[in-house]
Amino acid sequence: MKKFAFTLLLMLFVLVLPEHGQAAAANNKIFLDGKELTAGQSAPVENVGGSVMVPLRMISENLGYKVDWDQPSKTVTIAQQLTTVKLVVDQTAASVDDKTVILTNAPINRNGTTLVPIRFISEQFGLTVSWDNTQKIVTLITPETGGSNTGSGSGSADGGSTVVVPPAEPAKDLTMVNGISFNENRLTIAMEGNAVPKVSKVSGPDRIVIDLENATFSDLFGSGQVLDPNLNGSLAVTGYPDVTAVRYSLYSTSPYTVRFVIDTTSSKNYSVEVSGDTSRLVVVDLNAVTTDNPSTQPGNNGRKLVVLDAGHGAKDSGAVGVTGKYEKNFNLAIVLKTAELLKKENNVDVVLTRSDDTFLELKDRAAIANNLNADLFISVHANSSSSSAASGTETYYQRESSKALANVMQKYLVQSTGLSNRGVRYGNFHVIRETKMPAVLLEAGYLSNKGDESVLFKDDVQNKIAEGIVSGIKEYLGLK
Repeated sequence: MKKFAFTLLLMLFVLVLPEHGQAAAANNKIFLDGKELTAGQSAPVENVGGSVMVPLRMISENLGYKVDWDQPSKTVTIAQQLTTVKLVVDQTAASVDDKTVILTNAPINRNGTTLVPIRFISEQFGLTVSWDNTQKIVTLITPETGGSNTGSGSGSADGGSTVVVPPAEPAKDLTMVNGISFNENRLTIAMEGNAVPKVSKVSGPDRIVIDLENATFSDLFGSGQVLDPNLNGSLAVTGYPDVTAVRYSLYSTSPYTVRFVIDTTSSKNYSVEVSGDTSRLVVVDLNAVTTDNPSTQPGNNGRKLVVLDAGHGAKDSGAVGVTGKYEKNFNLAIVLKTAELLKKENNVDVVLTRSDDTFLELKDRAAIANNLNADLFISVHANSSSSSAASGTETYYQRESSKALANVMQKYLVQSTGLSNRGVRYGNFHVIRETKMPAVLLEAGYLSNKGDESVLFKDDVQNKIAEGIVSGIKEYLGLK
């Protein structure tokens, strides 16, 4: 790990560099604990916005480490033992063991050579870096060796300028933000870790700000939500007159802080609830009468709480129909229609695991239901088979305590689709196995069957399916 750290540190650092522009004409040298790595050859070094940019491959291969380059994605991957670093040309966001971190400057490509800022490695691996602007020497010192580097020469002794970048504490034990959703005037944040949300109201314009310190976006978040190269993004919000937008960003790297901003049309009260142990859920509820009043949390008013899960989403299309239709779109359409109907029921609260084309891991879907102590969990899907003849509707349960719910839901699902009844079946699916309340997974029909696909994507049939799900929920819960 130490040698890998040396390699990586050679790639990134900030300093007072050559006046400006490229310094390739100078006889630049790089020393590590007194040993010259450049073997008498000039090392191309470039000053970009005050950051020293050095050639990644030359340095890494000089120390014998593996560097992979993927041309289509312009991604450099450095791997050593259990550590993996990924850098993308022209993007300041990098990945260290699947944790997102921000570089001072984005890696650049110069005539087929990737140059990277060296400070990033200093911050991650704790080496001290100095730059002698007179002698054009980069000096790297590991924490174990300390002392002066006899191979570097002393810029200060010769009247030159020297800048030292001390080792920084690496970002560690970061909370991983995995996904977000907004429905029923509630922002839900799924995360893993112990970050505590700091929430405040701000005016001019009105907004609610949620900061998660010692946190960053997981790679999963970027695959499910939109993130630009600088780790900024937004969530589309429609149908909520109080909210105009939900924005998010990696707001700071000192300390690492993920910020969410709910833009509101006026000053809004809110309540905040954090639940769960490892997989945690943060719910910021704008339905509160007063700030920090938890009574508006779903299910807290004596109502039954139903969690609806639209399977798949974003990068995960689910099954693809014979005419190219995506299962994820069918699942979401059914869940949204069902939620609208449930909102009209005075004794039922509803929460969606996703309300748009985003992606959540299976464990996060189950965690939402568990952390909210939901009464029911219903996951909506459409099936597929290698045989185009397969057709019909089926409902799965995993625990015996969920079988009665499966029987009721299957009855209404068959009636609403008009497809053949394939029965109630046992299935060891994660979302119905790891949830703690009665939970079922609905397979409305087979997208691999042209007839089923045509039926399931008809708007009137989808309305009937939503009505059937509501009828099944009410019958099972004994509601009128």
